Amino acid sequence: MWSKLRSVAWNYRRALLIGVTPPLMLPLPLVIATKEACCAFVLLLMAVFWTTEVIPLPVTAMLPAILFPAFGIMTSSQVATAYFKDFHFLLVGVICLATSIQKWGLHRRAALRLVGAVGVQPALLTLGFMSGCGFLSMWVHNTSAVTMVMPIAEAVLRQVRRADDGGGRLAGEGPRRGRDDRGLQLDEIHVEKENEGSGEDHKLPEERSSSSSSSSSSSSDATQAACATAPPRDLMVGKAMCIGVAYASNIGGIATLPGTSPNLIFSEYLRQTYPECNCINFGKWLALCLPISVLMLLLTWAWLCWLFIGSDVRSLWRCGGELSEREKASRKVIQDEYRALGPMSGQEMFTQVVFLLMVLLWLTRSPGFFPGWASFFPRHADYVTDATVALVLGILFFLVPAYGPSRKYGQNPDHKNMEKCESVRKMVLMMCLSPESMITWEEFQASMPWEVALLVGGGFALAEGTKESGLSRWVSELLSPLGDLPPLATVAVACIIVTTVTELASNATTITIFLPILSPLAEGIHVNPLSVLIPATLCTSFSFLLPASNPPNAVVFAYGHFSAADMVKAGLGANVIGLLAVLLAVSTWGVPLFSLDTYPDWAPPFNATAP
Repeated sequence: MWSKLRSVAWNYRRALLIGVTPPLMLPLPLVIATKEACCAFVLLLMAVFWTTEVIPLPVTAMLPAILFPAFGIMTSSQVATAYFKDFHFLLVGVICLATSIQKWGLHRRAALRLVGAVGVQPALLTLGFMSGCGFLSMWVHNTSAVTMVMPIAEAVLRQVRRADDGGGRLAGEGPRRGRDDRGLQLDEIHVEKENEGSGEDHKLPEERSSSSSSSSSSSSDATQAACATAPPRDLMVGKAMCIGVAYASNIGGIATLPGTSPNLIFSEYLRQTYPECNCINFGKWLALCLPISVLMLLLTWAWLCWLFIGSDVRSLWRCGGELSEREKASRKVIQDEYRALGPMSGQEMFTQVVFLLMVLLWLTRSPGFFPGWASFFPRHADYVTDATVALVLGILFFLVPAYGPSRKYGQNPDHKNMEKCESVRKMVLMMCLSPESMITWEEFQASMPWEVALLVGGGFALAEGTKESGLSRWVSELLSPLGDLPPLATVAVACIIVTTVTELASNATTITIFLPILSPLAEGIHVNPLSVLIPATLCTSFSFLLPASNPPNAVVFAYGHFSAADMVKAGLGANVIGLLAVLLAVSTWGVPLFSLDTYPDWAPPFNATAP
């Protein structure tokens, strides 16, 4: 009887949550009937729908556009303006750069170079893949970084097992292209690009774990069959390497503002809630979070090596001596794949130049210790932001032709006669009539996370509603007794709660829910809001426990090298490492960087926040 009821409830859980949750919360707007209560109803309803995903996340994000005007909190026009912010232009520019990096293969060259430079001993090889994935995730979406690195790691692992079986590639043989490797080649990304018309790639890059997982499912069965007959040592190396790649994508993403969605959401929330706060920019964030990322990467690597490879890993780091067969096989496959890329193309060079220029302009816009190039606009220096830089350079990819005048264009019949043109002016004119730019709008659309844009817009509308309704002031007064605790203890509790929730909900959803809560908490206990918001934002990315905690975990788990129990064991240690690294940062070098030990002038005085 009870088992049948549980089965029915589970099968119809979506309908039950949609039908039961709103009535349970209706006493807030109907009985209490204040603006604060109405806004709390919207906040709690969205939190439940976001964490359970009973309806699509972007659909839940549109609830403020319906409920805020209905409850008299904000007008429809005011809600609409909250959905599109400076964040979205920054996202557009970064996605343009990421699209060009993936299209022209610059990511593969960078990843192979990093992996090859570290070494081929198992521990160092794991560090190489983690470093490569962490560096890529600083600039592209975490899921994209994993899908770039995992095919290389999978090819190396297979080659190591062939070497142990005596069937590995020896010197002089070319790269294998057999049927058993069809899902593991490094041009996997280009195959996905060719199939982007199917609509699969239009899913949110940080939320499309199912599509990314299915792309590797063709190799999962073969991988699991190989694991069944592989030596235990190789199995443990595969576990450490693959889990390390998944973790490195999240660890690297926290190092830069555009590295992951929670960072950007936090930056825009701070600009919206505290408009006079100008202390968050690319350079300062990098100065705070890059050491955290490097420290976490090294400690997590050491933890994975101890957990899976063994406590005595000194023999794996030897600097000299003869390489084993598996190490020769690893080096061979990395060298072969790098040579297969050929010399750097003009498109890769242009993308690399734009990438370096974008980072340089971000770092020097307003670094703080010298005026920066924003001082060239003395009357409106604050008007130019990181989004301006990203958008200007991102548009270049649509303006610059990918090929020179000698390129034949098959779309226009007149281009067939281009080589016969004697007039240089006419040839250039014909090229400009139908050029193939560095990226096309269709390629940009396939990479642009429109769902994230809408999800974040809903979070901004929700934050604006809490401010307009007075809910933020009410929460601030309610939480003021927490001021008796040491500030670091309050920050630690907030980080633990956020880390726990982000294991079950998406990173963007978690930070969107907690920012409007933690901000008034910091005001209520009279501490710098940054000392609470920054650690919480970073801990949002520490979803290491479960394969379903975030898309990178799910993508790597689909390769079949480790079990869910392996990830839980590794994730517990990684979570502790991340939490301690963040608390260390906000207690030491973060204090002078953001003046975390003083209550800032740009934050409202306690008990003086106006609704």
